[in-house]
Amino acid sequence: MKRRDFLKTSVIASAALSLNFEGLQAALSTNTVAVEKAPDMVAVMGGEPEVMLDKALEALGGIGNFVKKGQKIVIKPNIGWDRSPELAGNTNPKLVKALVKKCLEAGASKVTVFDHTCDNWQKCYETSGIAEAVKEAGGIIMPANDEKYFKEVSIPGGVKSAKIHEALIEADAWINVPVLKNHGGAKMTCAMKNYMGIVWDRRFFHQNDLQQCIADICTWQKKPVLNIVDAYRIMHQNGPQGKSAADVATLKSLIASPNIVAIDTAALRLFNQVKKLDMAAVGHIGKGEALKLGTTNLDNVTIKRIKI
Repeated sequence: MKRRDFLKTSVIASAALSLNFEGLQAALSTNTVAVEKAPDMVAVMGGEPEVMLDKALEALGGIGNFVKKGQKIVIKPNIGWDRSPELAGNTNPKLVKALVKKCLEAGASKVTVFDHTCDNWQKCYETSGIAEAVKEAGGIIMPANDEKYFKEVSIPGGVKSAKIHEALIEADAWINVPVLKNHGGAKMTCAMKNYMGIVWDRRFFHQNDLQQCIADICTWQKKPVLNIVDAYRIMHQNGPQGKSAADVATLKSLIASPNIVAIDTAALRLFNQVKKLDMAAVGHIGKGEALKLGTTNLDNVTIKRIKI
């Protein structure tokens, strides 16, 4: 895989990076959409979060393929840290706002957004901009800071059971919306790792073979109908909360797919355009494939690329 030179930009205290679209094409694979049909994955680059979301959903056949009239929908972003959007510690609030609107326009009866945060939940919700974005879009922002919000469910994978947020248990469908970041323990946090924010007992997960536990929790029977990776800004070092703007690269990218293993594989390749990270280090991706949650072979995935 050939690397392209990155253009340095002054965005975020001159610390961010810009990635050309050809680099993204090379990163994701050489497979192309030969006929007009819904692809398995859509990669969009060069626009604002709302515009890229529109393009991705259109290519996937529309939000109606994932959200039905009258359904209760949960959107699960990363809101784990008391960080502003420019520091890329959380999912971009513009993307969350646009997605809430899309779900309500599709006829969802209720759209709930939550995350089991690491920092104080009220500060995380506020500083990230996500609480305000959800309210402006007509959604419901719900806390996850107390065990009372979680109910035990069975998990087919090795962890056997876990306490999962009641909003997700009661939902008809959910959409997984992580931000792409470096992570000290898991090495990369994306769609699979974002499951940690739906469980109460994640301390156990982090202390007992984290990579396997991430794969195991993803075997819960209620899979996300869609995964949308926010790569508008990514944290390429000092994750998962970061230290400064120097940890951030601006890629203005978005990847969407129902296939959680494939989308994390694609996200890893995108991450590698900024900083080298071997697949073996991100063990939960391969473990997820072993549990038949998806494929790491992107040559078998139909990918549509859109440049704005």
